Amino acid sequence: MGQKKDLRDSEKSKIVRYLAEGCSSLKIAKLLKRDHRTIKRFIQNSQQGRKKRVEKPRHKITAHELRNVKRAAAKMPLATSLAIFQSCNITGVPKSTRCAILRDMAKVRKAERRPPLNKTHKLKRQDWAKKYLKTDFSKVLWTDEMRVSLDGPDGWARGWIGKGQRAPVRLRRQQGGGGVLVWAGIIKDELVGPFRVEDGVKLNSQSYCQFLEDTFFKQWYRKKSASFKKNMIFMQDNAPSHASKYSTAWLARKGIKEEKLMTWPPCSPDLNPIENQWSIIKCEIYKEGKQYTSLNSVWEAVVAAARNVDGEQIETLTESMDGRLLSVLAKKGGYIGR
Repeated sequence: MGQKKDLRDSEKSKIVRYLAEGCSSLKIAKLLKRDHRTIKRFIQNSQQGRKKRVEKPRHKITAHELRNVKRAAAKMPLATSLAIFQSCNITGVPKSTRCAILRDMAKVRKAERRPPLNKTHKLKRQDWAKKYLKTDFSKVLWTDEMRVSLDGPDGWARGWIGKGQRAPVRLRRQQGGGGVLVWAGIIKDELVGPFRVEDGVKLNSQSYCQFLEDTFFKQWYRKKSASFKKNMIFMQDNAPSHASKYSTAWLARKGIKEEKLMTWPPCSPDLNPIENQWSIIKCEIYKEGKQYTSLNSVWEAVVAAARNVDGEQIETLTESMDGRLLSVLAKKGGYIGR
């Protein structure tokens, strides 16, 4: 009986079953009509298992160099291993060794998306919290802009794929594809907008005020009662187009001034509940890794997601403000979880 080609998977399964039944390698060879040496070799290889990985010795660096690397890693956050070692004048170390050394003292992380708070920022956040601690937040209109791209964040295009199924192909645009700038507000349990900023328009003070006139004031605010307008507090962040003298004076002529225009602390997206609402809307827009082929189609998705916004959900966010203010005071002006 001559040697044939390699064993098929079905034959390997039978060999394992026969071994469990107590058959010898010679008997298995006869049952499968295979050369005895082929069966014996398969059994031996299976019993040996996978060889252990042999750890190669690291490139040795001195204790002094190690201290320099640690200091450089602290001074150069997000730098590559090569840049860190070069700053210490350490050359000839392979990348695998550099990374192994750095793993003992650091770890790879992404940059924080929120700006750092200095002492002045924290004091202003505390002053803001004290000022509005007794405010009826159901009368505050929280506003903000959001840019919606065609593709959404890359990390959101992940999910479970069944075994045997291929992952869907995502479009890759060499020049980005652009997006739509959207403005909206929330008050008590109501979503105001969303309103689309005209494509190609850069929001400076003049265009921002004109945009509010054409959308917010004409389409929503003027329909409200006099008592509502008297009690409503308008909130906006400190973007240059919002906080400029031109915009402040223009809003004052509209009756939104002094106590009716909320002062806003710097670097405080965590205090604005509409940021949470934007996250909810974005999850709906980009669910299942969805992409869009035109600006109009992504705008239609924004409108559809806004139409499904739950009033109780908005009210939960606006009612969370008392707790946010207390958290700011407890953390002495530090960031709070949103």
